[in-house]
Amino acid sequence: MTWPILSVVTFLPLVGALFIMLVRGDAPFARGTARWVALWTTLVTFAISLVLVARFDPASPEFQFVEKQSWLGIANYHMGVDGISLPFVILTTGLMPICILASWTAIQNRVKEYMIAFLVLETLMVGTFSALDLVLFYLFFEGGLIPMFLIIGVWGGPRRVYASFKFFLYTLLGSVLMLLAIMAMYWNAGTTDIPALLRHGFPLALQKWAWFAFLASFAVKLPMWPVHTWLPDAHVEAPTAGSVILAAILLKMGGYGFLRFSLPMFPVASHDFAPLIFTLSVVAIVYTSLVALMQEDMKKLIAYSSVAHMGFVTMGIFAATTQGVAGGIFQMISHGIVSAALFLCVGVVYDRMHTREIAFYGGLVNRMPLYAFVFMVFTLANVGLPGTSGFIGEFLSLIGTFRINIPVATLATLGVILSAAYALWLYRKIVFGVLKPTVAGIRDIGWREAVIFAPLVALTILIGVAPKPVLDMSAASVAQLLDSYGRAVKAAAAEESVRDLARIDQPVRPVR
Repeated sequence: MTWPILSVVTFLPLVGALFIMLVRGDAPFARGTARWVALWTTLVTFAISLVLVARFDPASPEFQFVEKQSWLGIANYHMGVDGISLPFVILTTGLMPICILASWTAIQNRVKEYMIAFLVLETLMVGTFSALDLVLFYLFFEGGLIPMFLIIGVWGGPRRVYASFKFFLYTLLGSVLMLLAIMAMYWNAGTTDIPALLRHGFPLALQKWAWFAFLASFAVKLPMWPVHTWLPDAHVEAPTAGSVILAAILLKMGGYGFLRFSLPMFPVASHDFAPLIFTLSVVAIVYTSLVALMQEDMKKLIAYSSVAHMGFVTMGIFAATTQGVAGGIFQMISHGIVSAALFLCVGVVYDRMHTREIAFYGGLVNRMPLYAFVFMVFTLANVGLPGTSGFIGEFLSLIGTFRINIPVATLATLGVILSAAYALWLYRKIVFGVLKPTVAGIRDIGWREAVIFAPLVALTILIGVAPKPVLDMSAASVAQLLDSYGRAVKAAAAEESVRDLARIDQPVRPVR
């Protein structure tokens, strides 16, 4: 392309944020202007990002739409996407207009600042998935903490300050170790350019400790057990749109980091420490599913289910098989859609009743039949029903892991059973039964909410029935990733065998 489309998609939201900053006052007109500017900015950004899909060549594993300019002394402004990162860029730009619409009436104070925070967050999220320089990636990756910290801390619930600081400190502390690893990688390779680092063979000692340093950051962001405790608090206190972005996009940065850095740059360490990841994944799947069964708050239940579903992602990625990695990517995309929709479903009843207590609701199908249908679709997708997007990712992850480790895949299958238990229990308690007097006057979803849910319902069913376009987009990049991973692991195994033979061939010294 003759124009820097990736930079336009990344930084166009900042233009909208700047325009909102120029709007004076906090009158109804100013608040309305901020909402419309944010909506149109995100819609135009999404429309331009679709050009990336139209021009993208899925047969090529190389980075496309590459832009490179000199910037800092050791780092360049280097942007580009491949089949692994492009789906997350589209997911981000596609969900942002939905978040703006979901906040249309729910947010009434500091509307301008709220919209600015979301637009800045969009730039930082797209930049994270598009950066091809370690320094640039780190700046985008860490920068996303600031607007989300403000979104939770300013517009959140009663315990918003506690939840926002817990979120910020957990993620920041994990990323400090990653910064040290980035510095060590630069000293070893002499560059921070990600394509060059993907071809650079790091020594095994550096691979191992750098792998743990990156794990510290990505495990918190994902989040993996046992560093997941910040997530339920953040979700409960965040406004609805904040929970949507947190579950749908920010969590996926951890899985994307494993695919972009841990597996290709530290292949031997990833192979050696895969049993650790399998163990943590199985514990996350089973334990957090059991915890979800005990929840009394709708948001907390869905938050714990997110931790369980991300266990399938890490398990599939570190199985390092075609089905496992493809399943991990698909599961992240599917979970981004389904979890976003589930939090929006919670937001619908919360905006009307101002409570998320499960016991407060019952029999909503009698007053909200359209809501009951929408909630049912996403509940079944969360369970992993065939024909929905949730089935494809979990099935591929389990098949890919089964080829490597049968006990792990077998234990992880318990998560599918437990997810059906907590998700269907939640649906039965809220939707079915006798209509409770406390919700007798509740109204069904309106046209604005129908506009929000319609594309999410369509996508959940469409990519569940026809997943090939999503899988094909990343197939070439996944194949190249696994090919380089396999060659590196085989070379390390051959080198270890040579060393073992050399030790055996050494003459035995007589004992005096």
